[in-house]
Parts: sequence; C-alpha cells; structure tokens
Amino acid sequence: MSTQKPNDSIKYLTATKIGLVKKKYCRFKKNGIKYIDYKDPEYLLKFINEQGKILPRRLSGNSLKYQRKISQAIKRARHIAILPYVADLLK
Repeated sequence: MSTQKPNDSIKYLTATKIGLVKKKYCRFKKNGIKYIDYKDPEYLLKFINEQGKILPRRLSGNSLKYQRKISQAIKRARHIAILPYVADLLK
C-alpha cells in the first residue's frame, strides 16, 4: 500500500493558469475605427471561424455596437459573393 497524500498524486501536463486571464477589449474602440468596410474580405475573415460562422462577442471581444456592425458587414459581403456562406477549412 502506498502512503502518499492525495495532493501529491495530482500531476498536470501543463502549468495551471490561475489569474492569467487577459482583459478583452474592443479593437474598434481602441483604434478609433468608425466604419467597417464590407468590401474587405481579408479583414472580415478575422471574425469568421473555419466553417464560415460569425464569431460571438465573448470570443472576439467586440462591443455590442461593433459586433452588430461586423455581422452586418459579413452578411453584406456574403450577399454579394465576396465571402462564402458555408465553407470547409476556410482559413
């Protein structure tokens, strides 16, 4: 029988990240961007995942105002066929 304490048997593969949470910020407010161009697909790809879905606010860090503008720009770009509606491994 082993006489180990329960805390000694816990091993982690990577170091635990306690208190190292980065503060999310809205890149549009920080840089003073007022207009989001729907004709710039390279910039809009930053807010789309591999399947072509729009990233939510909690992942992108955008404020509500700019998240609405981003989603509207992505939808306009999809409508005029600059961005695809659905894709496999878009990035």
